[in-house]
Amino acid sequence: MSEIPGFGERQGPLDMSRAATAVLDGAGRVVGWSPAAAELLGYGASEVLGRKFADLVTDAAAPEFSPGMRHVIRLRHRDGHSERAAVVVLALSLGGEKPDGDGGSSLSGVVGTRPARLLAMAEAGETEQWNALQSMLRGLATRSPIGLAIYDTRLRVVWTNAALYEEMGPADYAGFGPDDMVTHGVIVSPGMPDTLEEVIGEVLTTGQPVIELYYRGRPPSTPDRDRIWSCSYYRLEDPAGSPLGVCEETVDITERYLAQQRLDLLVRAGRSVGTTLDTRRTAREFAAVTTPWFADAVTVDLLETVLHSDRSRPGAVPEIRMVRLWPHEEPPAVSTITADDCPATVRPVHEPGLLTVPLRTEGTDLGIVSFVWEHRTDPLDEGELAVASELVARLSVCIDNARRYAREHAAALVLQRSLLPRLLPQLSAVELAYRYLPADSRAGVGGDWFDVIPLSGTRVGLVVGDVVGHGLSAAATMGRLRTSVRVLARMDLAPDELLASLDDLVTQGGNERAAVRIEGEELPEDEALGVTCLYAVYDPVSGTCTMARAGHPLPAVVDPDDGTVTFPELPSAPPLGLGGLPFESAELAIPPGGLLALFTDGLVQGRDRDVDEQLAALSAVLSHSTGTLDDLCDEVVGTLLPGPAEDDAALLLVRTRLLGQQQVAVWELTADRQAAGRARAGASDQVRAWGLDDLVFTTELVVSELVTNAIRYAGAGPIQLRLIRDKTLICEVSDSGHTSPHMRHAAGDDEGGRGLFIVAQITQQWGTRYTATGKIIWAEQAMPSVRRPTAFPS
Repeated sequence: MSEIPGFGERQGPLDMSRAATAVLDGAGRVVGWSPAAAELLGYGASEVLGRKFADLVTDAAAPEFSPGMRHVIRLRHRDGHSERAAVVVLALSLGGEKPDGDGGSSLSGVVGTRPARLLAMAEAGETEQWNALQSMLRGLATRSPIGLAIYDTRLRVVWTNAALYEEMGPADYAGFGPDDMVTHGVIVSPGMPDTLEEVIGEVLTTGQPVIELYYRGRPPSTPDRDRIWSCSYYRLEDPAGSPLGVCEETVDITERYLAQQRLDLLVRAGRSVGTTLDTRRTAREFAAVTTPWFADAVTVDLLETVLHSDRSRPGAVPEIRMVRLWPHEEPPAVSTITADDCPATVRPVHEPGLLTVPLRTEGTDLGIVSFVWEHRTDPLDEGELAVASELVARLSVCIDNARRYAREHAAALVLQRSLLPRLLPQLSAVELAYRYLPADSRAGVGGDWFDVIPLSGTRVGLVVGDVVGHGLSAAATMGRLRTSVRVLARMDLAPDELLASLDDLVTQGGNERAAVRIEGEELPEDEALGVTCLYAVYDPVSGTCTMARAGHPLPAVVDPDDGTVTFPELPSAPPLGLGGLPFESAELAIPPGGLLALFTDGLVQGRDRDVDEQLAALSAVLSHSTGTLDDLCDEVVGTLLPGPAEDDAALLLVRTRLLGQQQVAVWELTADRQAAGRARAGASDQVRAWGLDDLVFTTELVVSELVTNAIRYAGAGPIQLRLIRDKTLICEVSDSGHTSPHMRHAAGDDEGGRGLFIVAQITQQWGTRYTATGKIIWAEQAMPSVRRPTAFPS
């Protein structure tokens, strides 16, 4: 005997392993006889089945065996003596087939056409345990909150308790199969068979119980709403271990299950929605998460002004234009409605089978989301409405992030494009082509830049740089540095001196930010710290290129004769603002037609790209190209960056030219009083030879003033006059002095001081640049609109 709950160590007399049981039909005839009953009274099943149970009672007045009866009576033993026994009667309120009369111990055939009764019998005595056990059995049948059902070996219902009867609704479930009691039933637990009948069949066959199987369906009590049950099954056996059937325990866990499912849905939404800053992809991710687990279908409509800038005209009639992001359509569906016709932008709309929720964040309307249920007629409960609200709130944040990103990204692109050169200058010294590729990632645009700066003496400054970081801040930093480079370049600084000055500016900015942080105010880090830069100056007269770099990749140089590609070893220096080694310049001889490739590291570096392999590929493309520079740019980009760029990449291709001897005239002068006269005469003859007669007078005046200044202030050192005929007429006078002349307004009685003032008035521009041996003062004159001669004097 097993221990009975509530009795401690004592064993109840009606333990099913020893209590005698008889099943009576509605007429009081015995239709079931247990082995314990045969042992108690000596009658085999074949001797009592079909007989009136009252015939076994020896009491003068046979009691009425009605459900709930508790009594001690005398029963006739087969050998003739009377056996005093305690009896409890339980109801079996089921209809079904009549008993088969086989006398077996199966639960099949225990019910008759009228309400049947189950008699539990035991030897009289231990009445306290008897009464307690009877109360427990009655409570299990009538008061237990757990639904119970017993299936026979044919997997048909033979008994249910009151809890299951109330759960499923008023009906006669006798003879029902496991899958007949609900509609639209489906097993939710993974790894289980497809039907309950298969599950119970395995339990009956193997004896292995099934615990907490989740089952979804619609019982007769709630035909328009799904319910979720946690079901457990275990086999019922007789004392010999033979299967009698299967007991089913069911607990309604609908609210708990839905709460868990809703929580899981919100977790999935938080993990899966908004993985990018693309609004259309975000809408697609939202639909994938919410259907079909929450709704049968979903639509996402966004205000057009959220996707694009507001193009409404002043005084126009207010209207709302909605763009449907999901389901995706090509072209996107656009609808126009007035504000009065769009209450969904103000509050949710809940109708049978439809829920429309506004997309809103921080008081800004973004659009609407509509959930659709095809076959649902009942309204959503508070939990479902809360989940819908939370899902849409999550989507609103993602859409708003995408909107803000798109706005910042567009502003950064506009800023960056405005800071980069739109049109490269047309120069005699070089032929140019470039490509700029913004990063194709959620990081946005970066701070890569390039520039081409015309310098005095037909020289050209070439710049490439890379700011650490992305977005508006990086673009703004790039603009600041580009402006600084242009200002320093206009001062005709050598490449190493220019980078040193630029490094001082960056370091000073970092120190100022550090000082502010010490005082308690936080400022963002200066993205100029760690910037790489390469600056080169090409001189088309000498055919040389002077370069210096600050942590930047080496340039590629292509020989025009055999296509050999080299990466010249320039002196290394750290990026700007980091300090350390000084900057040094290197001078390279570039033959006419030679090619320079200046680029940022985004062109050759990446997570899945080997730098050496990328440089080899770059060399192969540069050495075998025969097309234009624009075609070569496309070929380089297509080879090295076939897919979306991980980082910004800038490429500047420069094909060098050399000015012919017929475009340059040079005179070496001695520092004497006749030098200015000789210089004027030589310059005027050369200008006439070039067909620039209109510039003879002004050229003589400029040469006279510049040579006179050199003689007066430079001492006895050598003086050189050089004229360059390019897009302007350039006059240069070099000397060994290091003192720069200054233009000033001379007083009426001053004998001198008017020379440079006059030069500034009659020329296009003038300036000074320093060399290793002294300085050069230069002035440029605009070319007259005259026909030039086809031949030049040697």
